[in-house]
Amino acid sequence: MDIGVISVRYARALLKSATDAKQESVVYQEMMLLAKSFIDVPALRHTIDNPMLAKEKKQMLLETAVGGSESSALSKAFIALVLKEGRENMIQFMANSYVTLYRQQKNIILGKLTTATRVSAATEQKMRQMVEAKTHGTVEFETQVNPDIIGGFVLEYDTFRMDASVKSRLNAILQTLKK
Repeated sequence: MDIGVISVRYARALLKSATDAKQESVVYQEMMLLAKSFIDVPALRHTIDNPMLAKEKKQMLLETAVGGSESSALSKAFIALVLKEGRENMIQFMANSYVTLYRQQKNIILGKLTTATRVSAATEQKMRQMVEAKTHGTVEFETQVNPDIIGGFVLEYDTFRMDASVKSRLNAILQTLKK
């Protein structure tokens, strides 16, 4: 069976259980933390995939990755189920699928603002409000500083990209002069 199909099925079941228990936002944070743990600690993937490691040790590692003793009972039960079914090699995909499904359910859009220097919280809030007004949803905003753009900003969300950077304008002028 396809990894994508399996991971989405598990993620849907987890989202339904979390919604019924009114813990979907808590589980969302934990699944984001789990997915981030796999990215931040590449050895976690190899350790979880190791067939010689006992399921109890894998359970302990995965529970630590979702928040340790602070994690919800629902996430712990989900991890136990995944291990019981022998699907631990797909748990990263399940966590990512949960995050995607949750964002779809709550109409959450990812946004990214890149500037040459750090912007104030007020400016960031104005940009967030502008995106939320256009998308009629909630925006999870990430800000990034990239001095290479010289000035201005690059705003990205959903499939939209607005490049108002000085670097792009200078490149456009350069292309015009080359013609």
